[in-house]
Amino acid sequence: MNPFSRRSFLAGVAGSPLAAYAAKKKIPIGLELYSVRNELKQDLKGTVTAVAKMGYQCVEFFSPYFDWTPAYAKEVRKLLDDLGITCSSTHNSFKSFEPSNLPKAIELNSILGCKHVVMASAGKVEGLDGWKKVADRLNEAAAKMKSAKLRAGFHNHQVEFTPIQGARPIEVLAKNTVKDVMLQLDVGTCIQAGSDPVAWIKKNPGRINCIHLKDYSKDPTKGYKVLFGEGSANWKEIFKAAESKGGVEYYLIEQEGSAYPPIETVKRCLENYKKLRA
Repeated sequence: MNPFSRRSFLAGVAGSPLAAYAAKKKIPIGLELYSVRNELKQDLKGTVTAVAKMGYQCVEFFSPYFDWTPAYAKEVRKLLDDLGITCSSTHNSFKSFEPSNLPKAIELNSILGCKHVVMASAGKVEGLDGWKKVADRLNEAAAKMKSAKLRAGFHNHQVEFTPIQGARPIEVLAKNTVKDVMLQLDVGTCIQAGSDPVAWIKKNPGRINCIHLKDYSKDPTKGYKVLFGEGSANWKEIFKAAESKGGVEYYLIEQEGSAYPPIETVKRCLENYKKLRA
């Protein structure tokens, strides 16, 4: 018999970095519901149900959720539970992070079963000192959320990767926030700003706990109007960096439009994702 048996081979592979990476490929894939915002506004329950039936495993509600009552949030949570999906995070305006509004944000996110409360927009910010103040607000929120087992996060757009006064605002936020603050990476806007998402992930190990899988084409006639996997992003390298260095916990497909209706668009994006990850 060959001394290098199949069992010993499998045991060796199981302990290898390759196996560790392969094991992490089963990370939940979700949808940023802004991708179907008009449908969601007209029929939240029907839209979330349709998204779950496509095969999405989690969702991310965006800022209008902040106007919900706790009673309605409980209805939405029951819907998610019945469908077997989760809400891992919400997208919020700066308003949700104001001291007077933070208790409501914590209450609603706790009801929904979220892990992260993400600041999706800092509003108008003046200079690098202004971004340091945004970092301070994130740190303050992170401290108050901890007892509720929630984490604060920040979602970048193009502006945070665009240098001002010799530095990129996203670097100021990363440097001046506690490690517990998630840096939710929007791949498309990162690429549009001329930055390398893989390099950013590697530079911030353990903090890229969620990634918005928004593709972007450098073809000016297409831009964001491409399906996931059909743009300029090097997804295989992004996934590899996210799962070996970034500390990613879940992915969210985000789409800003395509040649197809929104519901068909997000369905096609999920199909492309599954093919890429097969």
